[in-house]
Amino acid sequence: MSDTRSPLAQPFPALPAIAGATPRIARAGYKDWGRCDLTYVEFAEGTAVTGVFTRNVCCSSEVELGRLNVAQGHARALIVNAGNSNAFTGYRGREAVEAIMAQVAAHLACPPEQVFVSSTGVIGVPLPKDKARAGIEAALLAEPCSWEETANTIGTTDTFAKGASASAMVGGVKVQLAAIIKGSGMIAPDMATMLGYVFTDAAVDPAFLQDCLSDANSKTFSCITVDSDTSTSDTVLAFATGKAGNAPLVSADSPGADAFAAALHDVCRQLAHLVVRDGEGAQKFIAVTVSGAVSDDSARRVGLAIANSPLVKTAIAGEDANWGRVVMAVGKAGEPADRDRLSIGFGGVWAAREGQPLPNYDEAPVAAHLKGQEITIEVDLGLGDGTATVWTCDLTHGYIAINADYRS
Repeated sequence: MSDTRSPLAQPFPALPAIAGATPRIARAGYKDWGRCDLTYVEFAEGTAVTGVFTRNVCCSSEVELGRLNVAQGHARALIVNAGNSNAFTGYRGREAVEAIMAQVAAHLACPPEQVFVSSTGVIGVPLPKDKARAGIEAALLAEPCSWEETANTIGTTDTFAKGASASAMVGGVKVQLAAIIKGSGMIAPDMATMLGYVFTDAAVDPAFLQDCLSDANSKTFSCITVDSDTSTSDTVLAFATGKAGNAPLVSADSPGADAFAAALHDVCRQLAHLVVRDGEGAQKFIAVTVSGAVSDDSARRVGLAIANSPLVKTAIAGEDANWGRVVMAVGKAGEPADRDRLSIGFGGVWAAREGQPLPNYDEAPVAAHLKGQEITIEVDLGLGDGTATVWTCDLTHGYIAINADYRS
């Protein structure tokens, strides 16, 4: 974790304990830092699991094995290594992951494919097997810890611990959700660069849990960007222990399914926003809302073209109401757009409507809006009913400083 806290940081919330999920942490020493860097969460037998993973074709062995193993639908343990991504490490990286899985599986007397492993940090350095083995031994013997301690342990360049919670009534039973995430740079959709974990005591069929997580991901994690770079290690996993005692949710028609899906979406949205708020060097949180597109997917792609534009992001960093840069980004998105129907605004104040600057446009309220930390950009394409909101941050000198010095 960085010593310099983001100005957009949020306090860590009070998260509920999740029956059937027990977190522990230890120090493996993957980097020369004086903190814990290995997380172990043990799950009750029968815990359902599902996940979404990076689309980066140079993904880590952790992602490959996780993507394969979620198909069997159950989990007994989660291991997260911070400080070494173990990506682009060939057979040695694969062996390290398989050794971790085997070690934990032997301890729990479960199949290795029920042990899920994530790693984050520098690319191209094989995960040291001896440090992993010793770290896991220490974690297995450690006392249970809080979710905040767990969130701190999974971080790398993060400047603050990130967590979220929600609850839902499912068939007359209250179910709880607690979630943690790490992410600060190399953040882009498909899906965004991060490691995120959602824990719930609800009883949920793995297939339905996958449906809920995939839908939530498409509207939250896949709608954020810091720098347009998608990592080799991106993973979001959801674990449902079933300890709340509700009748299992097996489909969208199950009593309480809508409430559970909404709670999961809420948790994912909170986490996604926290990642953007911790964007490397970020000073401003930016919401880009696109309406009037030919479809929601088209609106999302237009929004991401704006949110990923260095020219737009640096203009916001400089508090410059240069709406021409937004016009440029819309035009390069490769999506249906009509110059003569396009409208652009900031903070609820329209600067241009239907392809023309407003004759009575007053830049003063826009300039005042851009001096704040919460920025909104509005775009109306005037073509259809498609809408989307994506979230990003400004691009500052701090981003360069952090990433030019990342490996030291």
